[in-house]
Amino acid sequence: MIIWQADFYKHLSQENKNNTTWNLIICEQKGVIIHQASCQQSEANSNWLISELESLVKQYSPDIIKVFRPQCVSLFQLLGKTLGIKIEATRRTLQLKQILKEKYPNSLKLEQPPPQAIPESLWGDKWRFASFKAGDFIDYFSDLPIPIKDLPQELNPINLGIASDIHIPGVVIYGGRKSMYLARWLADHQPVSLNYIPTEVGKSGGLILESGLVDRWILLTFEDGEMAKSAQQYEQQKEITKGLHFLLIQPDNSGITQTGIWLLKKE
Repeated sequence: MIIWQADFYKHLSQENKNNTTWNLIICEQKGVIIHQASCQQSEANSNWLISELESLVKQYSPDIIKVFRPQCVSLFQLLGKTLGIKIEATRRTLQLKQILKEKYPNSLKLEQPPPQAIPESLWGDKWRFASFKAGDFIDYFSDLPIPIKDLPQELNPINLGIASDIHIPGVVIYGGRKSMYLARWLADHQPVSLNYIPTEVGKSGGLILESGLVDRWILLTFEDGEMAKSAQQYEQQKEITKGLHFLLIQPDNSGITQTGIWLLKKE
């Protein structure tokens, strides 16, 4: 399968403030740049994009083009419809973001809305921090009959160079009768990472879910000193696992059934 990562973004010239161009950059999964081009703002539309990439697409026949910037998703979707390519809107464009970070660091700044509370109708019964041995994680959860799974190959602990005896930190939510509703809501919103944000150091805080391209959600909150300590340890363990963590939804704490599992990685 041929997968490209692409970006098409507005660039303001430092030398000439009146000169606004749009830069196109495409790389493959190993981080090799395939194509670069630019156009004036007046030309920045789906027609320009199609004409720029049509011959390249015919030459290489990519199966998927991954796009992380909200402002250009619709343009690539029109390209995909015209040229018969699947367009995937996702934050997981690590190789492309590394290129942009090195060459055009200012281009990575994306505006994010303030975190929103998840619907009350989805709140689970209980939750806890947990951990799971890296060497057993994929085999264990892949074999279980879990209705909703998101275990991307690029987040496999082995592929990230994480030792098998390291414990991956995570969060388990017991959703009770709402378990499947919560899992489906999460699947629709494409979880990316789950991060602890303290509101009062050592006493209270919350877990903010990063999802989709730029969305943020207040998934859980607490006012408990012991829980705050556990949250700090959770973040410290993520540093050891290169940002890798997980979110598991279960109906209850019996361990018999699971509803949804996501491998996540802090950007």
